[in-house]
Amino acid sequence: MSLNTLSKLAAATLLVAVSACSTSLATPAGPVHEGASKSVPAENIGFFGAGVKTEAGELNAGPAYGDLQAGRHGTFIRMPAGFVSPLHSHTEDYFAVVIEGVGANDPVGAEPTRLPVGSYWFQRGEEDHVTRCLSETDCLFFIVQPGKFDYVPAG
Repeated sequence: MSLNTLSKLAAATLLVAVSACSTSLATPAGPVHEGASKSVPAENIGFFGAGVKTEAGELNAGPAYGDLQAGRHGTFIRMPAGFVSPLHSHTEDYFAVVIEGVGANDPVGAEPTRLPVGSYWFQRGEEDHVTRCLSETDCLFFIVQPGKFDYVPAG
């Protein structure tokens, strides 16, 4: 990963974290801490199949913090080039930043809005949408979600 990409990743991650914190409920008990401080090189992020597949391939998830299957988390999502999700929703809101490739995340029937590296989107929970990787190379997104990740097909 180039220094430029890493700089964009750091800025994007900060944007997502600030956005997530600004929408969370304040706790009167004081600051919230996510655990011990740590640093993880990109090559050490362990990706696994997320179970969402199309003819372009399968989404892969790489945890940064938390557990996407259990609750609050920050997760890298690798989407194959040309991937177009079926119409779906998620129970919880989420925030996303494009780290690699050109993505799109749009409501039902909308023309895809091209989201190049450094772009951001917010997806409201329980709202049908389509997520795409528009580039000829795989896309990498970083998402932050206040609850567990689920994939609810529309219908």
